[in-house]
Amino acid sequence: MVNQILKYFGSLPKEKCDKLNLLKEIYSYWNHRINIISRKDLDNFTLHHVIHSLSISKIIEFKPGTKILDAGTGGGLPGIPLAIIFPEVS
Repeated sequence: MVNQILKYFGSLPKEKCDKLNLLKEIYSYWNHRINIISRKDLDNFTLHHVIHSLSISKIIEFKPGTKILDAGTGGGLPGIPLAIIFPEVS
């Protein structure tokens, strides 16, 4: 999963890579129980959900202390991937 992300966003610290890899496992586990995202789309989780969630960071610079509002998008996307990549942002 991380290799796909690195193609778009460059290098990331190992800690963030580990968390992103774990994210797919967690979504896969819970998605079978409570249908967080379309079950048909789980194979495309990285591109359709994580990379799309992070794409805003290509046009907006999130400086430490920046506040982001995730207005009820559901399923923790884009909030969780953004929180992994930008832990200094609230």
